[in-house]
Amino acid sequence: MNVHKTLLERVLQAIGFELLAILICTPLLAWIMDKPMVDMGVATVAIAVLALLWNVVFNGVFDRLLRRLAIVRNAWVRVLHALLFEGGLVAVAVPLVAWWLQISLCQAFLLDIGVLLFFLPYTYAYHWLYDVVRERMLASRGLA
Repeated sequence: MNVHKTLLERVLQAIGFELLAILICTPLLAWIMDKPMVDMGVATVAIAVLALLWNVVFNGVFDRLLRRLAIVRNAWVRVLHALLFEGGLVAVAVPLVAWWLQISLCQAFLLDIGVLLFFLPYTYAYHWLYDVVRERMLASRGLA
């Protein structure tokens, strides 16, 4: 499988990932939470943008810290990375969602857990399907 992707392709893949997630999550969460589509749309777009920004900032700081402390990225460091990344995102997103949707912090936290449970299989499926479609397109052009 041809795994080399340009920066532009990676950006477009990430944008596609977020846009499809917004299109799926907005009506689903509006229905589950019995909230207007516009309110849920704003919340899902805000969280998507927040997640993208947090990803860039957190990973930049985390990688610099690893280099500075000469820490090897092993399985335990990856677990720590995932916990700190998600913990930081929850710490910012939950109060924002609670405020925007006028729900309690507990309800916003439960909503966040539900969204996380959606994103685990969604992430797997999106990237797998993207790679399959990409590989077929490359093969049809004789580039794979």
